[in-house]
Amino acid sequence: MKFIGLTGGVGAGKTTVLKAMEQLFRVRILIADEIAHELMEPGTDCYEQLKRCFGELDIWNMDGSFNRMKLAAVIFSDEHRREALEKIVHPAVKAYILEEVEKERARGEVSFVILEAALLIEDHYDAICDELWYVYTDANTRKHRLMTDRGYSEEKVEQIFASQLSDETYRKYCVRVIDNNGDEESVLEQIKAMDTM
Repeated sequence: MKFIGLTGGVGAGKTTVLKAMEQLFRVRILIADEIAHELMEPGTDCYEQLKRCFGELDIWNMDGSFNRMKLAAVIFSDEHRREALEKIVHPAVKAYILEEVEKERARGEVSFVILEAALLIEDHYDAICDELWYVYTDANTRKHRLMTDRGYSEEKVEQIFASQLSDETYRKYCVRVIDNNGDEESVLEQIKAMDTM
C-alpha cells in the first residue's frame, strides 16, 4: 500500500484526480478539509481551543458551530488569525490521518491511501507520505473555475492565490505532476500511464 499526498492550488481540480484513481485502483481517500471540519464540530477538543481563540468574532452559527463562510473570510484576510487556527487544527488532523493510514496498512485491502490537502507541503506531509503528487492547472483556468463554479469574487480569488505556494515550490516537493488543464479523460490517461506501483 502506498500513502499518497495529493496537493495543488485551490481550483486545480484535485477531485478529478481522486475520481480517476477510484476508477483505476482500490483506494481510501482522506480529505483534509473534511477531517478538519469534523474535528472542529462542537464538543471536540479543537472546537474548545478555537472557541477560546476566536470567541469574540462574528463567525458563529446559532447552534454554536462555525459559520464556515465567515471563518474563511477571516482567515484568508488575516494572516495571524490563519496561523492561530492552523496551530490548533493541523496537528489534530495529522494525528487522525496517521491513525487511519495505520489502520489501512493493517487491513491490507487497498492499494493506495490518498490524502487530498492544500497544505501538504507547508505541514511537512512529505515526511510521512510515500509520495506527494501535484495537480497543476494554470492560474487563469483556476480563477475561472472558482468564479464560475464557487461564485468567488475576483478579489477573493486573488487573496486565496496570494496565500498559496508557487508552482515552482509544488514541483520541487512533488514527485509526480498531473496536468489538469484538459478534460477528465486526459487525467485518466495520465494516471494510467504512470508507473504507480
